[in-house]
Amino acid sequence: MSYITSILGYLLLHLFVICLQAQVTVQSPPNFTQHVREQSLVTDQLSRRLIRTYQLYSRTSGKHVQILGNKKINAMAEDGDPHAKLIVETDTFGSRVRIKGAETGYYICMNKKGKLIGKTSGRGKDCVFSEIVLENNYTALQNVKYEGWYMAFTRRGRPRKGSKTRQHQREVHFMKRLPKGHHTTEPHKRFEFINYPFNRRSKRTRYSSSRKADEMYGLTKKCALHIDFSCFFLITSKQML
Repeated sequence: MSYITSILGYLLLHLFVICLQAQVTVQSPPNFTQHVREQSLVTDQLSRRLIRTYQLYSRTSGKHVQILGNKKINAMAEDGDPHAKLIVETDTFGSRVRIKGAETGYYICMNKKGKLIGKTSGRGKDCVFSEIVLENNYTALQNVKYEGWYMAFTRRGRPRKGSKTRQHQREVHFMKRLPKGHHTTEPHKRFEFINYPFNRRSKRTRYSSSRKADEMYGLTKKCALHIDFSCFFLITSKQML
């Protein structure tokens, strides 16, 4: 009787485990692409921000974007103008950036009318732009708060309202350029030799190499004195070894 009871208990326990396994749903692997997309929409407060310095060359005006002391923004600066030097800070690990004038300290922002304005603080989304690299290698800057509105300038360098801009327009195309006189790399340092101590193996290798060189020199000198062509053939075969 006890044997039958133990068998029934084992069968009931096994049936209970099967029921639990049936209730467990198979979880799909995490979607990393979706995670990156969601994190790119918010400001990253944890990662270290990357800061770059360059100029923005306007395709239409043929000059550079500048932020003046009166908070006005235009694209009429010449190459190397102090007001055209921009400090670009990353907002996320994606392509969102904040653009600040190195000379004035004002951020490039966009108001609800689509007008470009300068602000002392660039914390708002109206001061954040998404960098979009186009097929023609130009860069378009789309405002994060007002999606579909781009930074744009006319042929005369005047700012254009963001509500009248599209990505394919020449007015929204820019090219990044380093400031005049700005060096990308540090000056070349003089090459220095390091006195590395030889071990027993390196000493043996160095000795065998110098010994082989001495043998070749002696053999060459001997062949030159006797003018023996077979001797020169021997030298060639030794060099190939």
